[in-house]
Amino acid sequence: QATKDAGKIAGLTVQRIINEPTAAALAYGLGKRDNERIAVYDLGGGTFDISIMEMADGVFEVLSTCGDSFLGGEDFDQRIVDWMIETFKQETGIDLRPDRLGLQRLKEAAERAKCELSTATESQLNLPFIAADPTGPKHFNKTLARTKFEELVVDLVGRTIEPCQKAIADAKLTPEKITKVLLVGGQTRSPIIIDRVREIFKREPSIEINPDEAVA
Repeated sequence: QATKDAGKIAGLTVQRIINEPTAAALAYGLGKRDNERIAVYDLGGGTFDISIMEMADGVFEVLSTCGDSFLGGEDFDQRIVDWMIETFKQETGIDLRPDRLGLQRLKEAAERAKCELSTATESQLNLPFIAADPTGPKHFNKTLARTKFEELVVDLVGRTIEPCQKAIADAKLTPEKITKVLLVGGQTRSPIIIDRVREIFKREPSIEINPDEAVA
């Protein structure tokens, strides 16, 4: 109801509300022919969802959904933050965890690095004056390689496999019977995610649309 009210306030005539997987499928121009079976792999900031849909008689039907309410892009950011904290502590003996301001700088740098590593093979983390001790100010200046990032998050990526397998089974399908795989959510830009989705569904996922904007 809140969504309908927001639409009215914006001056829109709300005809109906569709769910996110259907919105993503429409954004990709799907639904123009029957017997399409679509998987929507949605890894957002805080949650992971996988939905299997079928187009029949001009209507999208959600065959199954599964996911992990405690897995999202923020967890990937945190792995970089943890690595930065441990690296800095080993080199300086200073633990940055109690420093709220410093921790916020780490989180912002981690998110930037993660985004850069979607297209680049390494990212420079440069945080001057991140801390100080009796010998003077301390700086954090390290290069994070994509291979290291993937090593840090491989178990998080692995947590998306079982929900995908369950959703496929609940829909009474096999990966080969799914005609299209859509990626939604900024975290799906990561090459390790694209590779894992390819392995699960045995086909190339569709990446023509910005995954951050697909649902909108």
